[in-house]
Amino acid sequence: MIEQNKEILSIEDEIKKSYLDYAMSVIICRAIPDIRDGLKPVHRRVIFAMHELNNIWNKNYLKSARIVGDVIGKYHPHGDSTVYDAIVRMAQEFSMRYVLIDGQGNFGSIDGDNAAAMRYTEVRLSRITSEVLYDLEKATVNWVDNYDGTEKIPEVLPSRIPNLLINGTSGIAVGIATNIPPHNIKEVINACIAFVENNNLTLEDLMKYINGPDFPTSGIIQGKSGILEAYKTGKGSFSLRAKHIIEQNKIKENDKIIITELPYQVNKARLMKKIVELVKQKKLYGIKELRDESDKDGLRIVIEIKRYESSEMILNNLFSHTQLEVIYTINMVAVEKGKPKTFNLKQIIEAFINQRIEVIKRRTLYDLKKIKKRKHLIEGLIIAISNLNSVIEIIKSASSFKDAKNKLINIKWKKNNLFKEIFIDSYLLTENQIKAIMDLRLHRLTSLESKNFIAEHKNILKKITTLKQILSSFDHLMGLIRKELIEISEKYGDNRKTTINSLGTEINTVDLINEEKMVVTVSRLGYAKIQPISVYQSQKRGGRGKLKLVTFKNEDENDNDVIEYLLVASTNDTILLFSDKGKMYWLKVYEIPQFSRNRNVRGKLLCSLLSLDANEKITAIIAINDEKRKKNNYIFFATALGKVKRTNMNQFDRHRNCGIIALNLEERDSLIGAAITYDKDNLIMLLASNGKSIYFKENEVRAMGRSAMGVQGMRLFSNNKVISLIIIKNNKTSQQKHYILTASEKGYGKRTILEEFTLRKRGGQGVIAMRVTKRNGNLVSAIKVKESDEIILITNRGKLIRTHVKEISCRTRNANVQGVKLIRLKKEEKLVSVVRLCKNIK
Repeated sequence: MIEQNKEILSIEDEIKKSYLDYAMSVIICRAIPDIRDGLKPVHRRVIFAMHELNNIWNKNYLKSARIVGDVIGKYHPHGDSTVYDAIVRMAQEFSMRYVLIDGQGNFGSIDGDNAAAMRYTEVRLSRITSEVLYDLEKATVNWVDNYDGTEKIPEVLPSRIPNLLINGTSGIAVGIATNIPPHNIKEVINACIAFVENNNLTLEDLMKYINGPDFPTSGIIQGKSGILEAYKTGKGSFSLRAKHIIEQNKIKENDKIIITELPYQVNKARLMKKIVELVKQKKLYGIKELRDESDKDGLRIVIEIKRYESSEMILNNLFSHTQLEVIYTINMVAVEKGKPKTFNLKQIIEAFINQRIEVIKRRTLYDLKKIKKRKHLIEGLIIAISNLNSVIEIIKSASSFKDAKNKLINIKWKKNNLFKEIFIDSYLLTENQIKAIMDLRLHRLTSLESKNFIAEHKNILKKITTLKQILSSFDHLMGLIRKELIEISEKYGDNRKTTINSLGTEINTVDLINEEKMVVTVSRLGYAKIQPISVYQSQKRGGRGKLKLVTFKNEDENDNDVIEYLLVASTNDTILLFSDKGKMYWLKVYEIPQFSRNRNVRGKLLCSLLSLDANEKITAIIAINDEKRKKNNYIFFATALGKVKRTNMNQFDRHRNCGIIALNLEERDSLIGAAITYDKDNLIMLLASNGKSIYFKENEVRAMGRSAMGVQGMRLFSNNKVISLIIIKNNKTSQQKHYILTASEKGYGKRTILEEFTLRKRGGQGVIAMRVTKRNGNLVSAIKVKESDEIILITNRGKLIRTHVKEISCRTRNANVQGVKLIRLKKEEKLVSVVRLCKNIK
């Protein structure tokens, strides 16, 4: 509290008052446009100053510095940079849908380059700006004092164009902001004409004329829902996407994404820099080269794609991570009667039409007053000419101008045939008429000139009648507004630049991918790739296989990189990847690069597709489609040390880039298998490297949380480990026989009918499924098959063989049965995996 002039003032109240005064000053005098002409004060003052200098569209250019000097000297009490920035923006074709200033020189670029200094550029008003100033001199708007009271400036401009909508605006004030997008002038005027004809039109009716925003840099608007919401409430948002084309090569080499249009106000140079940064940070993959080929003919950004990468996938990643797609937020705030307010589309159009009504009324009154004054003078001249001899005699006999005026002003002139319309019986001249008579030149006294005066008087009477009709008839007034709007549309109307995709707000990546069966492989060092299933041709059992997957020497180890995991899935399926740290990751099949079988490539490192921790390794993968993922299913886990666990799948719905915890593992343990269980009545089979198996019911393992470690499923000894997890549906009504196919590291295997395996309690040592001998080697894989299925066998040298299950002999589970040869192996070559193919996979 302070004492001043014996008054106690509250600091809180004083600060509140001062802040509100400052806020309103910023809102009204700087940042928010007037709803009538769509201009902020600085823009209005610039246009008015150029008008006062006669710096119009059909005159010579003037230096920008000259305009800035006039504006800050007479009308705008702020720095020159704010004024010049306003001039620059009104001259930029990539900022304004319809530029208000015609600039000559460097006014910046879409790359974010600054405009040249004001002393180097020249400007003049553009042609369309003449419509903003139309009838300004006819008292159509109120005039106010400038900042120092030495000049008069218009409070608002009498714009004939709906500038707020066609050029839009953006601004940030204190506690309030506005962001109105530009629109197509033809569409907006058509909506205004429709409103003039019927002011009861609904917003949906107006939307038939205005499709949506129309940006100077074109682009594609995704969906109409956000636009409709903004037009209804004054607030909304929509997705604005760059226009692009994809040049595809027949052999998927050197595909190109070509960007031809950018979203509104996106800086091209910054966009390209961002893409380069994301590629360096390994957040964007598959981009070979980025070039800017833009020239005077238009924008062109070329993005070259690496071999066998999906251009559609990369394009969607670009949309997600860069400003090739932006969210444009609409906030239609403007000032009306000195107060900021949020308007919907209809209210903005209504405000513009109301402004036109006010302007035309004031213009009509101004014209009527002026033409009545002329009528009055013409009537005096006609009286003088019709009584010419008398007027001359009076003037000749007068001693002075004053004496002549006094004599003429007191005479009642009688009606005559020359000019009956002026008065009924008699007519007294006024001082203005007498002055006009005294100023009349002698050549105007001829009979021809007399007839001209009479013709002009008749024409004036017709104009007066027309002007009075405008003021007295609302329909006549609205008809005039409609006529002027049609003239504007015909004069400045053009086609839309921005395309509107009304089908939806987002293009689903899945829709861009052709669905087909793929073989997904992951190597020991973490390289992943996909190949069409069609490239794997069937062979007889015992063949050598074809070289499908090339192995590579690991520089850090004395071992080759080999394929560890192989599964068959649709391109639209989701792969769940489980790591040795107990985490689970999500990955779409189409996100993995596709390669030809004959290409000498390993694939792409999973660490570049997933946010894996240092030294984290994928140890199990499963595929699931979206339909099954939504059901109330479980994921069943098995570890190398014999632990098992069952967790409801809804606990894995929250997808994170860094992965989520799937289970906790002991120090020496690792996850060897995970599978989706679709029923509660499943049976579980675990098989170990020593050839033993255990067979128990799934419900013996209770459902646990993600962080649980699990329970013992199989007891192991020595250095043995669990190598396979098999889920068996307990369907007693099925007529089709199922078999367990076991395969050893030396290429031997057998299939055994499922009924030979008896159910036991979990946690036991199990029974022998296949004998482990020196000839066979350790058990490396076991799967459930049907006789109609096919299998793929893969070796540590990258060889694959696809063969029919029925070609493999069916043997008993007896310990003495060692199996038959599945694949012929070379020296030091080992079988590492077996994958089942359903009979319907081609």
